Amino acid sequence: MNPPPLDVTVDTLAASVPDGALVALPPDNSLPSVALARALIRRGARGLRLLGVPVSGFATDLLVGAGCVAEIETSAVSLGEAGFAPRFTQALKAGTIVVRDATCPAIHTMLQAAEKGVPFMPLRGIIGSDILAHRPDWMVIDNPFAGGGDPIVLLPARQPDVALIHGVMADEAGNVWTGRRRELSTVAHASKRVLATVERMVPGDMLEDERLAPGCISGTYIEAVAVAERGAWPVALLDEYGFDAGHVAEYARLAKTDSGFRDYLDRYVFNGVQARAAE
Repeated sequence: MNPPPLDVTVDTLAASVPDGALVALPPDNSLPSVALARALIRRGARGLRLLGVPVSGFATDLLVGAGCVAEIETSAVSLGEAGFAPRFTQALKAGTIVVRDATCPAIHTMLQAAEKGVPFMPLRGIIGSDILAHRPDWMVIDNPFAGGGDPIVLLPARQPDVALIHGVMADEAGNVWTGRRRELSTVAHASKRVLATVERMVPGDMLEDERLAPGCISGTYIEAVAVAERGAWPVALLDEYGFDAGHVAEYARLAKTDSGFRDYLDRYVFNGVQARAAE
């Protein structure tokens, strides 16, 4: 198998994401490609259905505020210590997006079903919660091996059309190193396509290195890779750089109003100053 293209730009990757796609985004502590979220805003993406894996954060709020999102399936949307996600909150109150409430284990279970190529997987732990009343696609049955009296929930497989991730580096074979964030492998295996941004390219094949291989997503699952320095900023990237709490606090303040959010987009998305601002 040929390696994925390694010489494309972030905007080229964003152009390949169709309107209406089911897009998987990792949470702020697990390597989302904020660079690709910005690029989707620049291209004017519309009708996206976001899947938080399993929660949603900064990149999701950006996309919602820019009018790119029609639906979100997630267990939470938050900016962490900076508080509620302001554009998501505004859109939810205005009724301009559909929210499909889930739980962290449920989202991982649905992705694991897609990863394994099975139509559903069972899960315990949500029986008795009122979330089941709002998820008609989740089914409660009796455990067929227990002889009755042992209910269990069946969750349908969820296969994202595309996953957007940011890794530390990619090699000549298209392998992407994401370190200890092994949940990204499940996302990659479950998704139809994976678009990755990385800080840098490295020579060779990291799967041939016993120290690096455990932290790699195989290039088999990666459709294309683009270099985007500080592509996770303002969220953290493993040991490369930390969470920019000051910037996220500034965003949370500006994004409380329509005019403030437009000012933020002008400064940090359309004018391309995010990398310089983070230094």
